[in-house]
Amino acid sequence: MAVLHDPLRSPPIGFAHRGARAHAPENTLEAFELALRLGATGLESDVWLTADGVAVLDHDGTVGRLRRRRIAELRRDELPDHIPELAELFASFGTDFELSLDVKDPAAGAEAVRVAMTADVTMPDRLWLCDDDVDRMLGWREISPHVRLVDSTRLARMPHGPERLAARLKAAGVDAVNLHHGDWTGGTVTLFHRFKILAFGWDAQFDRILDGLLTMGIDGVFSDHVDRLVDALDRDRRRREGAPATDDPA
Repeated sequence: MAVLHDPLRSPPIGFAHRGARAHAPENTLEAFELALRLGATGLESDVWLTADGVAVLDHDGTVGRLRRRRIAELRRDELPDHIPELAELFASFGTDFELSLDVKDPAAGAEAVRVAMTADVTMPDRLWLCDDDVDRMLGWREISPHVRLVDSTRLARMPHGPERLAARLKAAGVDAVNLHHGDWTGGTVTLFHRFKILAFGWDAQFDRILDGLLTMGIDGVFSDHVDRLVDALDRDRRRREGAPATDDPA
């Protein structure tokens, strides 16, 4: 049996990637509502800014089938109805959940913090903004010192190795590092934990991957399959409490 490593964050956050993407149209209010109903403790999406300055949730930042246009070039009222505003997410479901936003549009980061603060002054403490530019992320702390910052990267993009990166993130005050599940090992999780950096893993779609990450002591995990995610978190809780996990996958 694999050795259980303790997470820094207990229990780990279960992020529903693009909402309950495996069960409903991604990045829609329907998908987010279903994810929360199924038991996800966190939601994940990508945030973009429209031409008139509205923060909206979409994956690739373009719309249209025949003629693709960038969200940044369009007003909010020119977007398809299925694309929600960030403010609509909070208005529909409140703020009692963790929210991870991949800031693919650099202009959207500051507005995302403002919208979160307008919805709930405590929400920045549960708002995890993901980017690969540490200096840009630190600028968002000028709006709220409580917003959570996540370095999204890969092992292959660490020219000086993970220990050097962990030290840099610690010095900058970044909260977490987000890697593909294939980049994580128990040793790498432990290394980042030594610097008090939380470890997040994405693209965890199958039981064996979910269980493996949680056994390593991961602090947050992203999955399209919210049912599998919730079950895996329950198995992990039972293992750590010493209760029989009878539903462990074979």
